Parts: sequence; C-alpha cells; structure tokens
Amino acid sequence: MAYQVLARKYRPQRFSDVAGQDHVTRTLLNALSQGRIAHGYIFSGHRGIGKTTIARILAMALNCRREIGSPERPTPEPCSTCESCTEIRQGNAVDVIEIDAATNRGIDEIRELRDAARYRPARDRYKIYILDEAHQITDAAFNALLKTLEEPPDHIVFMMATTQPEDIPQTIRSRCQHFSFHAVRFDDILEQLRAISVHEEVGVEDAALALLAEAGDGSMRDALSIMDQAIASAPVIDGRPQLDAAQIRELMGSVPNTIFEGFLEAIAEGRTAALIEELNRLLNAGNSPAQIARQFVRYLRNTLMARIDGEQSELLQISADERARAARSALLFSEEDLTRFLQITLRTFDELNYRQEQRFHLELGLIKLVHLTRLLPVEEFLSKLPPAGSTASLPRTAAAARPAPAAPRPATPAPAPALRPTAPQPAAARPEEPARPAFSPFEADRSRKMTSDAGSGPSIEAPSQPVIASQVRPIAEPPARPILDAPPEPVMAPAPAPVSNIAAVLPDPEPEPLTAAPIEALRPTLETRPEPVAVSTVAAAPEPFAVALQEEDEPGRAPVGKAEVESPLTNGALALAQEPSSSVDMALIQDTVCSALDAQGHSTASVLLSSGQWREKGDTIEVEVGIKKTMLGLTMNAEAEKICKAALRAIGINHKLTFIHGEAKAPGSGPRPASTASAARGSIQSIALENPLVKRAQELFNAEVRSVLDLRPGK
Repeated sequence: MAYQVLARKYRPQRFSDVAGQDHVTRTLLNALSQGRIAHGYIFSGHRGIGKTTIARILAMALNCRREIGSPERPTPEPCSTCESCTEIRQGNAVDVIEIDAATNRGIDEIRELRDAARYRPARDRYKIYILDEAHQITDAAFNALLKTLEEPPDHIVFMMATTQPEDIPQTIRSRCQHFSFHAVRFDDILEQLRAISVHEEVGVEDAALALLAEAGDGSMRDALSIMDQAIASAPVIDGRPQLDAAQIRELMGSVPNTIFEGFLEAIAEGRTAALIEELNRLLNAGNSPAQIARQFVRYLRNTLMARIDGEQSELLQISADERARAARSALLFSEEDLTRFLQITLRTFDELNYRQEQRFHLELGLIKLVHLTRLLPVEEFLSKLPPAGSTASLPRTAAAARPAPAAPRPATPAPAPALRPTAPQPAAARPEEPARPAFSPFEADRSRKMTSDAGSGPSIEAPSQPVIASQVRPIAEPPARPILDAPPEPVMAPAPAPVSNIAAVLPDPEPEPLTAAPIEALRPTLETRPEPVAVSTVAAAPEPFAVALQEEDEPGRAPVGKAEVESPLTNGALALAQEPSSSVDMALIQDTVCSALDAQGHSTASVLLSSGQWREKGDTIEVEVGIKKTMLGLTMNAEAEKICKAALRAIGINHKLTFIHGEAKAPGSGPRPASTASAARGSIQSIALENPLVKRAQELFNAEVRSVLDLRPGK
C-alpha cells in the first residue's frame, strides 16, 4: 500500500477521536441520540481543526446501518464496520457527495445539485452533500440554493465547511445550524503528537514536540504535516528516526526564543549597539526580516500575557520552559511598556510586507523600542509639575542667584572674613524663561551633541572677557593684632588708566540694583591698606556683568594670618585668589555648582541638585537626590560632572563630589532653597511689577510674572 501522510493516516473516525472540539461533538451526539437532525449545518473555523472530518463522521453516523443502542452500536458513534461506514470512510459512497465549492462555485453547478437533490438516496437513509470551502460559492449560486434550503426534502442534509462564515449570505446562515470550531489547544496538540510518535516508533525530545505543537498554531493538520517533514529529515539511529529541537528549528527556519529574550534584556538596559549587532548576526545567518519580526511579535505577545495573568495563565499556549522565559522577560517592563512594544512591533511587521528595504525597517523598529524606555509616563510627568501659583520647579538661570544676607558689622574685633562674590547678574533685565520639566530622558543624548559647542560657552575656570567691578563695598580696616607670618609685601593697587578703561565698556550708565560705593572709593582703600584681603575669582559670563563683593561672617571660622593678593590685574579685572578655609560653605558650593550648570545649558541637572541634600563627609561632598538610579545617571552625565568639578576648583574646593539616589525631595516638589533675584531697577520687568493692576492681579490670583513684553511705541 502507498505511504499515507500522518494527517490522513491518523484522521479521526469517531467523534471521541476529535481533539479540542468537545462543544461540537457533544451537541451532535445528543442530536443523534434524540433524533433531532437538521437539514443544514455550517462548520466554520481555523484551517486544519476538523471541520470536514466531523462532517464525514456525522455522515457515517446518519447512514450507519446499525441501530443506536444495539450491541454493535451502543452509542450514537458510527460502528465503522458496516458497508455504509466503510464506503464513506473510503470516499466512494453513492449517497454522500463531497463537492469542492472553490471549483464548483457557479450557478450552473448549483442548479445541477438542486435537481439531483429531488431524488431519494439510492441505498442509505440520507442523501448528504458536503460543500467544502462554501464561502467561495457566488451570490447567484447561493440564491439558487436558497429555496431548496428553505423547504428541503426530508432525505437531504447539507453540510458546509468554511473558514470565512461572514462571506456566506445571512439568508443561508439563518436556515442552517452554525457550529464555530475552536483552535486546538497547545496541550491537546502536544498529547496527540506524543501518541503518534510512540505509534510510529520515533525518538523525539519534549522540546522538539513543543516546537512542533507551537508551529501548528492551533491547527492539528499543520502540526502533523511539519512532524511528517521532520521525521523524513531526521537522522536514523538504531533503526529509529531521532528528532531534536535544533533540527526542527533549522528545518522551519525559526529563531530560538533565547534570542528574543536577549533582545528585551538589551532594550531594558538601553544597549542599542548590542541589539543591532545581534540582529545583524541573525540576518547574516540567512533568517529573513519578516520571519524574525513574526517570531518577535509572538514572543512579545506571550511576554505581555505573562505580565498580565502570570506564568501559569491559560493565555499562554506554550511549553513550560517557554512560560518561564516569558515570565522572566515580563519582569523587565511594565504592562504599559510591553503594550507599546507590541504595538510598534506589529506596525513594523506590517510595513515589512510592502517595503523594499525590509532590513532597514526592522532595525528602525528595534531602535524605537530602545527609545521608548526613556520616555516618562504622562502620570509621572504631570505629578512632578508644581501646583497653580507655585514657582517651585522654575529652572535656575544665570539671573537667579542666592543672595547673601546683609549681616551687621560686629563692634568687637573679628577676623577678616573671606569675600564671596554673588552670582553673576546681567546688565539688563531679561524676561524669565517658562518652567521646563524637571527631568529629561534625552539629556544624555543632548549633552553629547553639545560637547562640540562647549568651548564657545562661558568658562568656569578663567574669564574670557573683562569683568566689570562696578559695585564693590569698601573693606573695613581690621584691628591690629600680632603678625604670625613674615611681613607682607606692599599691596599692588590697580593703575588708574586701566580702571578708567574698564568703566568705559559699561553699556548702560543706569545704576545697578545694589547700592555700593563707586570704584574711585576702592582705589584709596587698596592703595593705603597695610595688608591685603583675599577674594575669589569670578567666572566669566557671555556678556559684561557687575560683580558685587559682599562681606559675610562665617561662624566657626578660626582667625587666620594675613594673605597676599597674587595678581592685581588680569585683562582689566581683579583676579584674586581665595583664602584657604578649614570648613566648607555648603550654600556657596551649591549655588556655584548650580549656577555653573545653568550657564552651560544643563538646567535639568541644576534644578535636580538645587533640591538635593548636600552634606560633607570628610573630603567628600555627597548630594542625595530623590530620583531613581537610572534617571540620575541620565541627568548627571559625564559632561555635567565635569562642569561641577570645574566649578568646585574655581572656588578653591578640592573635595570629591558624589551623587547618590535616595529619599531627597524631588525637583518641583518643594520650594527651591535659593530665592530668585529681583528684577533690575528701572528694567521693564520692575516697571511691570510696580503697576497697580499687576499688583492687584497677583493678590487676587496668587500669580507670578514670568515674562514681560514691552509693547510701547519705539521700544
């Protein structure tokens, strides 16, 4: 006898042999036992799940010559031994006509069928017509069959099998009993394949059976066809074919799911290069982009189901090992992330079907998945916005400085305090920028792009243009005390000519916001002063600005000896070295670092550090911020850390600066430690703030003025 493929050899011959369609077989068995036989049936569902098979079994049961309940046929199942059952099983029964509706779909064929249906069966009880692929019949042919289905003879039974029941006219469906078949479950296919492998004496691994069952995709016939092909290609050991997972995977041209597990791990860690390199290896090995995308879509779906309903969910029609793998991948992402991943991957898979460069589209789709991990959920972003009327999350700008409190001069002799410059203030007031989000997941990418332009920005270490010392407070003469060190050299005072030149570059002769003695008052003080005072060098800004030297008393500071001014003039500005200190002023360090970050365009990092907790531990300054470790690494990148270190060196601090994530207040969740600088006197912003209507609006709505536009004529 000629060889029969497994799908035909092991075709079910009884209702009990059909796997995964219990709801259909149970209904038909009850109808047979009760004698409730309909004149028309529609069997619809996925390919290879038993529609035509059940139609043949029902035909055998209807025409079986054994009575139900007899010793030869105790149940409504066909006996499979009588002449009618044997002929139907072999396909040569006279009264069971099986028609391929995809070929005989016209009105002429249906007219012939209608004419033949008028005659009674030649031998059996019923004349049965099985129409396979019934949705292929034309509308005109269905209309010709309509009258026969509406008032059929009592000896006619129509059975229509289709994969697209919606294409059958509603007038036909309403006259038939419609049975919707289910896709066969993974466990049912696996059990059937294992039984067949034992009967065929084939050695097979459990992993190989799981691959075959998964490849069937709910179709028993597809799984048996792939198994037949795998047995033919398997090596024979001791007279028995041996199937393994690697051989089946190579035969189907599929990729192991361990690859896709690695894909998701690389996406979670943001390793775009490793992801693209692995994809390149798969493509070079001969795997098609469409096949990779199809398998990745399936793996993402299983991962999402594992995230939603757990590892043991009925939604996962895969083996136990694959369930565990999907559960591991699900732990890396949230349900929302996996949903977005699946949506983008499905869109990418659709694009591959009609695009020329499939590889490029697949690579682009994977890179999009990496970028999605850097996005913040809308809920988290909105939760970080300040409440109405609050200025907590306004970014630090060069004009927002932490003003030093004006302390009264002590009556008793005190050691000479170190003079500290205030934050640079612009010569003309500018409207404040609108508040920006506290965090940006793309800060790392932007900082890399800004690296090439960093040299053109303001410098922290050395001034690039003259610094205008227009507001300097006279320094009081300290009381006489014993000289600890060698007599200092005379203080070098700036020459009059350079100072005149410095004053000449002022763009606006209007008075500055702070009241101070003129520069001429400083000259006699510096010339006649018997000992020098150490001040700090002020960093340059993109445009000329005024430096206000204020005096503060620092508690706990021990008296020090006299210091010398190292350099009297540098490019027309006072460049003086800071006096060494035994303690660290955290407020000064915080202001300096945050202002430097603002000046270099790292406003997100500036806002983050301004809301952190600064503390000194030995020779280390720790900054604790209230964000996750991943976001901290993105915000405080290498460029931002370099700016912070340069700012510390500029004020003479040699401590090590470290950043840790913890329970500190998140940016935007509270008031900023440093208050913003007031608007410059005489500026358009100060004029607007003094307007009675503006003041009244601020009182009524608890509002703030962020920007002012001057619409006056000629402005």
